[in-house]
Amino acid sequence: MRKILGITRYAVIVPAIASIIGALLLMAQGSISIGMIVVEAISNNSYLKDTIVDILTAVDAILLGTVLLVIGYGLYELFVDPRLEVPVWLEVRDLDDLKSKLIGVVVAIIAVVFVGVFVDTNRAAEVVAYGVGAGAMVAGLALFALATRKEETKAKASFAKAKSSKKPQLRSK
Repeated sequence: MRKILGITRYAVIVPAIASIIGALLLMAQGSISIGMIVVEAISNNSYLKDTIVDILTAVDAILLGTVLLVIGYGLYELFVDPRLEVPVWLEVRDLDDLKSKLIGVVVAIIAVVFVGVFVDTNRAAEVVAYGVGAGAMVAGLALFALATRKEETKAKASFAKAKSSKKPQLRSK
């Protein structure tokens, strides 16, 4: 029975690959969209604000693709092969690592969406509502990350704080 349960962890390969394929698709669409925006802006002499909104929308798709990529790599690394060669910042040792990486990317997406609303002249009345909503989301994510942080991470933070407060003071003459 233990062997069967151990093998079931490989079921995560399907959603990991699906996430990576979705990421590649969104990144390709966002990149193609930016290329088309550049061509349109140069040939049609588009308004600057319209171009900014269009580019931010494409960047939003790329960032969402990044979220899917992080999820795909993270799931694969957690359940299938922890030796997957990824950049140090993308290494996932446990679900808390994956959670913190996702929160960081989601905050970036929230910021991009807010800036898109901020510069869109057709949605000027919605800026305050989006700003309050974005601020609430970021605050909620920060509180969630803080509240669910592992004890080991809290201990490291306390140690680092204590260590920095014990640095010798330079004497002034």
